[in-house]
Amino acid sequence: MPKNPCKATGFHYDLHECNLNVSYILQKGLQPRQKDSKESLAGLFQHICLPHHKQVLKYSGMFASILFILLLLSGCTQKNVSVKPGEDTFIEEHMKNVTQLTFDGDNGEAYFSPDGRKLIYQSNRDLYACDKIWIMNIDGSDKHMVSPDHGAHTCSFFFPDNQRIIFSSTSHIPGDCPPKPKAPQVAGHVWPLYPYDIFIANADGSNLKKITDNPQYDAEPIVSHDGKQIVFGSQRYGDFDVYIMNSDGTGVRRLTDRTGYDGGPWFSPDSKKIAWRAWYPETEEEKALWRDCMENNYIVPVPLDLWIMDSDGSNKKRILHNKATNFAPSWYPAGKRIIFSSNMDDWREDMKRYGHNFELYTINSDGTGLKRLTYNKVFDGFPMFSPDGKKLAFASNRNPQKPRATDIFIADWFE
Repeated sequence: MPKNPCKATGFHYDLHECNLNVSYILQKGLQPRQKDSKESLAGLFQHICLPHHKQVLKYSGMFASILFILLLLSGCTQKNVSVKPGEDTFIEEHMKNVTQLTFDGDNGEAYFSPDGRKLIYQSNRDLYACDKIWIMNIDGSDKHMVSPDHGAHTCSFFFPDNQRIIFSSTSHIPGDCPPKPKAPQVAGHVWPLYPYDIFIANADGSNLKKITDNPQYDAEPIVSHDGKQIVFGSQRYGDFDVYIMNSDGTGVRRLTDRTGYDGGPWFSPDSKKIAWRAWYPETEEEKALWRDCMENNYIVPVPLDLWIMDSDGSNKKRILHNKATNFAPSWYPAGKRIIFSSNMDDWREDMKRYGHNFELYTINSDGTGLKRLTYNKVFDGFPMFSPDGKKLAFASNRNPQKPRATDIFIADWFE
């Protein structure tokens, strides 16, 4: 269960942390669950502050007035609350005007252009059997494909000149879509490692050029702010590590060397730091599992920690370790904080593991100040800020008409 955002001491509730829409409460009406004044008031506050509670109750006019006065005196801050069809409530902190941009197929990893006007993303829309790379305006208009129409594609990004793009693709090998590796039957998503190579092209998809040559997985490329360096994740030498190379594909250097998974690297805005996610097997059973993953080209669900290092691979520091799956770290434009996705608040006691409900969180680059941003029952992931920090793009399963598919959303950001 997600933690109650309301902080209680005795019968006093700190409503600064409550996710409340006061006008909605007063219009709909709520009733204390018990007659005793202190216990009923505390119980009501706990009831309405739980973000996933759907029950609507009625209360008397007198209690409405008391509640309203207490809310005003407490300085309760209203957070953006939007109720979607199907009675699912979505509560976001620092986000407003959340807007869905895609409606067809499965969509993911939408990242801003340097001028903040466009998003590049992957999608199997238009009935493609595997993902292609698309670009759209940030209002969702002018969706057009910029990758080859055959092969699987992933992990796209803009160069800082706004004229070129980078992505990973299997279009250089025969077949419409690569065959999926045989994966074990385990709980959670098993991630196939296709034989991607990294390509660069003009922003319209022309002048396509392959810049890596690896028979296994090369993907997750992120371009430095000056356009000179590319950091990426790669399956080489029987392991999975973070590498860096020049923007033309030369000068490949390995930045991580511990046995285990190192991936999802992301340059800080000044390109002096890199954030990434990692898991290092410790027991003999875990080491055997990892060898099997690398030999058979897949990754099973494992806990992922968040790390930061200098862009030359030095000064590695783990900033988050909670045994949950923390992934997709990217940076605030100021370069002091990181936004990411995690299932840390979805511990499933019945299965003795973390579940599938990924939410958005922020953390300072020194590992302090962990804060949750979204409260709902579906996947939220792959967040990225616009260059000016005024908007946030992310992927989510919020559409009740297609709950198993992922779409792209955009929101206004406020501090």
